[in-house]
Amino acid sequence: MTSKAPTLRFERSFVEAGHRLVAGADEVGRGALAGPVSVGMVAIDATSAKQIRGVRDSKLLTPADRVALVPKIQKWALAYGVGHASAAEIDTLGLMAAMRLAGARAWGQVLATARPDIVILDGNHDWLSAGEPSLFDDAAQPGCDAPVLTRIKADLQCLSVAAASVLAKVERDAMMTGYAADHPEYAWEINKGYATAAHRAALLGVGPSDLHRRSWRLTPEQPLMPAVDIAN
Repeated sequence: MTSKAPTLRFERSFVEAGHRLVAGADEVGRGALAGPVSVGMVAIDATSAKQIRGVRDSKLLTPADRVALVPKIQKWALAYGVGHASAAEIDTLGLMAAMRLAGARAWGQVLATARPDIVILDGNHDWLSAGEPSLFDDAAQPGCDAPVLTRIKADLQCLSVAAASVLAKVERDAMMTGYAADHPEYAWEINKGYATAAHRAALLGVGPSDLHRRSWRLTPEQPLMPAVDIAN
């Protein structure tokens, strides 16, 4: 591994402003053609958390390394959660709202143990914060109401965000592998729902399943979504 390991430097920068409990959040599955979009969230006490070895952005780790890190991250974190929004919810709500819903579900799991003072979100757009209530909101899981700070490449730089990406990736991959047993024609155990050539060919041959994002451009008869690195 040649990449520089993420640290807690950014998380600790909030302590002076009184933000002791800091959470990192990241999504996986945004670009897939099938399956859920998933959001991981990991909360730490920035005044006492230590570095955890081996954690990187999930895209930089092997599947075996990611799985091995899960119990270590769960033991290290003050609180953690992984939320999912299904393909049907993506079709109904749109991708950004579905990501927010998945984030709300992860937030609810974290709140069962601790309430973060601030959340660091990977990227440059805050899709996580609770907005105005709508008919599509999950009443059982209110959206994240803590301040959210976006940071580009936070999954590479911030340990809590990298840890969140690992938890989300492992849980979503396991879901797609389970779905593959009932839908072997799409090879989801390999591509995890992303737009590989084999996945496209299966869609042409047998059409979409009920786990595909049917509002998306899935076949050449429609404008194609760009293929996405299946490690995302």
